[in-house]
Amino acid sequence: MRQSGLRVFAGVVVGSSCAAALAQAVDAPLPRGLTPAERAYLAEHPLTPERSGGAPTGPLWCPPEYAPCEAVFMAWEGSTSWNNILAQMGAQITTVGDADLIVGVDSNAVKNSATTTLTNAGVSMGRVRFVIKPLDTIWIRDYGPRFAYENGVRVVVDHTYNRPRPNDNAFNDFFCAAEGIPQYDIPLVHGGGNFHLSGLGDSYATRLIANENPGLSEQEIIGLWQQYQGVLTALQTPFRQNIDSTQHIDMWMIPVADREIIISDWPLASGSYEDNICDSVSAALAGIGYTVRRAPAVSSGGTHYTFTNAVICNDLVCIPSYTNSTASQYNAQALAVWQAACPGKTVVQIPSQAIVTSAGVLHCIVMHMPAPAGGADPTVYLRSLNDPGLTLEPGQQVPLDWISDDDVDTYYIKLELSLDGGATWPIIISGFETDDGSYTWTVPDVFTSRGRVKAVVYDFMEGTGGDANDFDFTINGAGQCVADFNGDGEVSTLDVLAFLNAWGAGDGRADINGDGAIDTLDVLAFLNAWNAGC
Repeated sequence: MRQSGLRVFAGVVVGSSCAAALAQAVDAPLPRGLTPAERAYLAEHPLTPERSGGAPTGPLWCPPEYAPCEAVFMAWEGSTSWNNILAQMGAQITTVGDADLIVGVDSNAVKNSATTTLTNAGVSMGRVRFVIKPLDTIWIRDYGPRFAYENGVRVVVDHTYNRPRPNDNAFNDFFCAAEGIPQYDIPLVHGGGNFHLSGLGDSYATRLIANENPGLSEQEIIGLWQQYQGVLTALQTPFRQNIDSTQHIDMWMIPVADREIIISDWPLASGSYEDNICDSVSAALAGIGYTVRRAPAVSSGGTHYTFTNAVICNDLVCIPSYTNSTASQYNAQALAVWQAACPGKTVVQIPSQAIVTSAGVLHCIVMHMPAPAGGADPTVYLRSLNDPGLTLEPGQQVPLDWISDDDVDTYYIKLELSLDGGATWPIIISGFETDDGSYTWTVPDVFTSRGRVKAVVYDFMEGTGGDANDFDFTINGAGQCVADFNGDGEVSTLDVLAFLNAWGAGDGRADINGDGAIDTLDVLAFLNAWNAGC
């Protein structure tokens, strides 16, 4: 349907003058903060968080940026000078940092151009993976995938990007679908740079998050982060917008170890509003056992020059340096602070004057993908049957759902049933199941009050990993456990004789593991059950 004077932009219909201004802004290198056109648009069309699916159910750990890193995301957007900064970091990340580079590009043509720039910068191209997906901006920290481990399996927790930039906001859906990575949508409007955490589960954001989510209290916001990422967040006072238009916490602090952090200091603005915020947070964190280091920060010509907006990647640290006459006098001091904080790492200064005037630096233009928790072995989390007190009936159709992860790729899943609380696994539910995350199990006609199901995942390198459901369940079979083969209510040598007779005769009752064949595997399954007493 045609609508006079209106145009579809960013997924909504807007006035033609507003749409034109937004479209013009998208064609240019967009700053990290809101453009005037975007600010005007949001005044009339506030963003609302996406609400789909549920929260994680398994044990959660959200890795800090100093944890082992598999890859670093970049978005190949903006000016040539911005892309050169990406390339300089990429050269360090793929060599010194011993990590891959995942680069989002709008098209094959952009991929070819990026390849030339990255190659010329010295990037190890064998470690570069391109994702061809239209994007709006370079600021992937704010919209890119936030990873957590759910029972050792990497998952992504996605938020609604706090900018009217629909291509950026859709990146995580696209990437996770293509890679088969489980994704959860946390119902928050948010910019990912307004978040930092340690490996001990304490995290930090400014109260900008409350302004972005007016329908939620601060405690509700903290509760959502705890539910979806397993962290407990302390909200801090944001800087004034005339000093830092983003009001993001990554512009003035960064954890570098479980109990060590670098926070900005303001040598040319001692006692200022921003200096008081940094001093107060520094004192509070020191009071709970943090080692706090201070790095210089200055405001010059309307630009916030920060040295905490840096990138840690394994044994590499990339920090910004500047040519601005006010800020450049602190380049050496900042380098010394970082070298003292990270004595086992290589600290590299990346010239960042070309991008800092757009309200962000190095941390803002990358996102981390942590290493797989199992190393070379796969991991799996069985999501099903994790409620206590379950009772199942023979013949019942039970969906078994799981998620898995690996450093290369998983091959298949084996599903097993225990009748003794996981001491033994005599019954194979499925011996070779495609690792597609689901299987419909027909409950067998056995009795047990201590049933467990286990998923064992295999990869192409013969690595394995397993996970069983959390609680014993009951199967209301015909009053008979597997080992009570003759059905007399006792487990004895008479059952062994009865089983062997049935097995020798090819009696279908001897197919203990339920795989359709009567063979030595059934003997082993029966003897395991008999030794366990059921």
